[in-house]
Amino acid sequence: MRRNRVLPIAALLVAVLLLAQTTETVAQTPKQVQQFKQKLRQQEVRKKLRELQKAKEAARKAKAQANEKTKAAEKAKAQANEKTKAAEKAKKKPTPEPESTPAPTALTFQPQVPAELTAIPEAQDAAAFAKRIDDQIDAALRNENITPSPICNDEEFLRRVYLDITGVIPTLEQTRKFLDSTDPQKRSLLIDELLADPHYGRHLADQWIPKLYPKESNNRFVLKEPLYNWFQNQFNQNTRWDQFVFDLVTATGTVEDNPAVTYYLANRSVDKLTDTVTQHFLGIQLQCAQCHNHPFTGWKQQEYWGMAAFFSRVVPQNPRNANRGGDNMKIGVTEGTTRTKLRDFFPEATMDVAAKFLGGPEPKIAPREPQRPVLASWMVAGDNPYFARAMVNRTWAQLFGRGFVNPIDDMHPDNPPSHPELLSDMARIFAGSGFDVKFLTKAICLTNTYQRSSRPTAGNENDDIYFSHMTMKVMIPEQLFDSVTRVAGPTLEAVAKNRQEKAQAGKRRPGNGARDQFVTFFLAGSEAASTTEYEAGIPQALRMMNSRLAGSPALARNIAGAFSKPETAIENLYLTTLSRRPTEAETARLTGYITQADNANTAYSDILWALVNSSEFTMVR
Repeated sequence: MRRNRVLPIAALLVAVLLLAQTTETVAQTPKQVQQFKQKLRQQEVRKKLRELQKAKEAARKAKAQANEKTKAAEKAKAQANEKTKAAEKAKKKPTPEPESTPAPTALTFQPQVPAELTAIPEAQDAAAFAKRIDDQIDAALRNENITPSPICNDEEFLRRVYLDITGVIPTLEQTRKFLDSTDPQKRSLLIDELLADPHYGRHLADQWIPKLYPKESNNRFVLKEPLYNWFQNQFNQNTRWDQFVFDLVTATGTVEDNPAVTYYLANRSVDKLTDTVTQHFLGIQLQCAQCHNHPFTGWKQQEYWGMAAFFSRVVPQNPRNANRGGDNMKIGVTEGTTRTKLRDFFPEATMDVAAKFLGGPEPKIAPREPQRPVLASWMVAGDNPYFARAMVNRTWAQLFGRGFVNPIDDMHPDNPPSHPELLSDMARIFAGSGFDVKFLTKAICLTNTYQRSSRPTAGNENDDIYFSHMTMKVMIPEQLFDSVTRVAGPTLEAVAKNRQEKAQAGKRRPGNGARDQFVTFFLAGSEAASTTEYEAGIPQALRMMNSRLAGSPALARNIAGAFSKPETAIENLYLTTLSRRPTEAETARLTGYITQADNANTAYSDILWALVNSSEFTMVR
């Protein structure tokens, strides 16, 4: 009962409160009522203004659309008039016979050397070019107050230039002929003779192939020899460097018809192609910009993939195991009209961007036009900012052990050359010569800078920048094998050559010849040998010490001469191995050793073994 009484009381209280609020509202003053009405009128005005604004906007849009329709109608009318005029004009002329549409073809090589470069006098005169080089090198030495070493003697020059140009030491007869000559032009004549030697092309192929043919398991069925032979022949024929690179970059066809396609077969991904082309032909290490902007230079990721886009349509065929019927002379490379769909050709970081020259513009390429010839034409142009400089710097480094820019394939503003004006000068003259690699090599070898002694003098012993003396280089494995083989005599050299030719003809799997095995052993896992660091270890030294070539009494007797006096025999051994005559002290010491030996032939063999295993034999002074 009490609960029922509480409810009516609560309801009564609520009612009283509601009544009080209502009474308060009704009891508002007239002023408040007037303010309320004014607020309502303002809201109504704002609403009408918004509606009016919407109407004006709609009218404006309608007028703009009407104007667009009028313009379109006028344009259509003008086009119709043009068609009418064209039709009337066509009626007055006979209709020509329809022509067949030619299939898209690759661009052919066209030299692009500006006339002002070909007009440079030094571009046609190696001696004048050499003098221009010496003038700038000497000026830099004077500026640094460094005294250069004297010109080397004939013995040092002979061995150096043989190894640098042909990659092998001279024979006993060649050494005697040069050292005994009194012709004042004999050094220049020797340079010409060596540039015409077939070993010249082979030596350059030895240096280039490791850069363009990676030693990877994926390439175990790719034939290296066709590419090696192609490089060797191109260098020996002195093919213009711009055409050389153009033909390689645009290579299409089968290995049998065009061995240059091997480069694409050995680098079957767009990033490998981009990295090797920019690094070795433009002197730029762009690979760090593949996944992000380059951390040390200004190259952007977008620029990397702009260059890579030129290779995006390449279609290299996969090599097959010859033991299962694969003929890897018949496979090759094509370039399609759309992006290739080969598996693993594009890495995960690939960006699909338009083809664009590195640091240059975006070329206009027709949809069905091959892209690689467009890139190659830009690369090899005489005014390309990278191409000629890269080859000059590389050639200089091959002869001196270091370039104007080091590393030689990392040219960028934060890694300036030691002689910037000279590098630019040489690049212009090289381009003006028609990108003549033999001409460039001859000019450098004619310089006093190249012909300086490797022996430092007081004050220049710490110079490794200004070329005050020749850098001592280490033989690369190919040079060492060929030189040891040459010491062994014509018979063994002929056998080695025959085996090499058979391997290069593709009759055996790549890399199983004696020379290839020797090179692989001495590289000891490295991709390429350093010419300035002695990297051979105990296994390589032991192989040389235990070589049959260096410990043969019959061979030593053949070199020394069957009936020679000890002094003559010692001279023959020195001329054959070190390309120099022994000093008086060496002759006296070794003559005493021979006279005390029980068997002269065994003594000669010991001397030959010691000479071939000496550091002087394996070095290029």
